[in-house]
Amino acid sequence: MSQTNKLKIFNDPIYGFITIPNAFIYDLIQHPYFQRLRRISQMGMSYLVYPGAHHTRFHHALGCMHIMQKAVQTLQFKGVSISVEEEEALYIAILLHDIGHGPFSHAMEHSIVEEVHHEQLSLLFMEQLNREFDGKLDLAIQVFKGVYPRKFMLQLISSQLDMDRMDYLKRDSFYSGVAEGNINSDRLIQMMHVKDDVLVIEEKGIYSVEKFLVARRLMYWQAYLHKTSVVAELILTKILKRAKELSQNGIELPCSVSLQFFMTHKIALSDFDAVTLNNFSHLDDYDIMGAIKAWQFHDDYVLQNLCRMVLNRDLLKIQITEDKQDKSEIQALKNKFMNLASLSEKEADYFVFKGKLKNQAYSKSSAPIYILKKDNSIEDVVEASDQMYLKALSKEVTKYYVCFPKVVLGI
Repeated sequence: MSQTNKLKIFNDPIYGFITIPNAFIYDLIQHPYFQRLRRISQMGMSYLVYPGAHHTRFHHALGCMHIMQKAVQTLQFKGVSISVEEEEALYIAILLHDIGHGPFSHAMEHSIVEEVHHEQLSLLFMEQLNREFDGKLDLAIQVFKGVYPRKFMLQLISSQLDMDRMDYLKRDSFYSGVAEGNINSDRLIQMMHVKDDVLVIEEKGIYSVEKFLVARRLMYWQAYLHKTSVVAELILTKILKRAKELSQNGIELPCSVSLQFFMTHKIALSDFDAVTLNNFSHLDDYDIMGAIKAWQFHDDYVLQNLCRMVLNRDLLKIQITEDKQDKSEIQALKNKFMNLASLSEKEADYFVFKGKLKNQAYSKSSAPIYILKKDNSIEDVVEASDQMYLKALSKEVTKYYVCFPKVVLGI
């Protein structure tokens, strides 16, 4: 009987051919937990702004694994000792780093389950896979959790210059068409080294790091925090909030079994037993969009109209300002809409609300990016660079928004 060839290749539009390192990683990719990532969008609702942004977490995870292979090869070539077991652990950890994402990625991170980050769910999935594969993920989990003694390995997976960020900037730039986000990941990887167990960039690669940080800032304001993407994702969370409210008041809403489970239960991290994790593993974008298509015909004014906004891209108006909006102005908008639509204040809260957006391209206090200088010393990139704008990039920028129906302005 012929056996499946597990050393397959993927044809990727960003990197060309991506090879699967070994048969075990092929088995992980084939697992239903990982295949679910084909049905989780990488950029949430950004396709409403950039029509090409329909790529998935599956794309991204494979891309991360590919450039991790390049990084390992580069470091080994420079004399950094990485064993076969450590190498496989790095590939597994980066491949599965996003496996805990729910529908539409970050858009619904705290809507499906209460205050649970996708990294925590990724770890739960990895631990479950470890049980299924008889402990083969032990080392990968240690690296992912940051408890493995060789700290530079965690930096390759989660830091301010990790494989995750390198891939999503390059990939999201490509699929969205936002050219300003494109980075030279090959150059960055070739400049990597390890000094005293710290991942560093050789001094001649400093300009590539500067470009990386600027690209990250531009991608956030131009793509990830684009006002249309922001308001669409906010509406998405409001839809689920309203649906949960109705469900918990005994009103039956048509949706998938897995989505129904999370609509009728308040789930925190401590509630994630095998049954809950299994239900979460069946959730993807299709559950949400299928439900929204059904709910647009529901009798509830709030649910019906919010769903139609997303489906027809007829969204709430969003105004973004440098300063906080006056509470009285927001209340006036709410009162006007309450009168126009004959809604209670609680119902109007779904249509008129405020919040804030934060963006910080680089943080000096959070695992800095170190430059390896010619004298063998290391220095924070902001101090090593002669570009004053890097200091500005390390400051957090906060903007404020208010959302409301266009009808309030007579649009």
